[in-house]
Amino acid sequence: MTDDITIYHNPRCSKSRATLELLRAQGYEPHIIDYLKEPPGEKELAAILKLLGLQPRELMRRKETEYRQEDLDNPGLKDRDLIRAMHRHPRLIERPIVLANGKAALGRPPEAVLKIL
Repeated sequence: MTDDITIYHNPRCSKSRATLELLRAQGYEPHIIDYLKEPPGEKELAAILKLLGLQPRELMRRKETEYRQEDLDNPGLKDRDLIRAMHRHPRLIERPIVLANGKAALGRPPEAVLKIL
């Protein structure tokens, strides 16, 4: 079954691989975006955040080197600054993100994506 499902995927991430396997086990073959090679644009990230109902820092991997190097914990930074940083350094983006049916879900745990299918 092919549906309009997209996964922002990192093949080296166990949660991302498990989410992709779960989607396939449910009969879906999603459009796969290796977001480290094809990072979402700033407008796309803003739209994803809105669908997820998250603030930018809630979607960021705070233990990544870039988070410290860019001083992204600075409370004076605006949302657009954080979104720009995620676009420039896609490793900062928590994964996997699945888009389906005009909704988004973070695959942590992988089963969380089932609610939007």
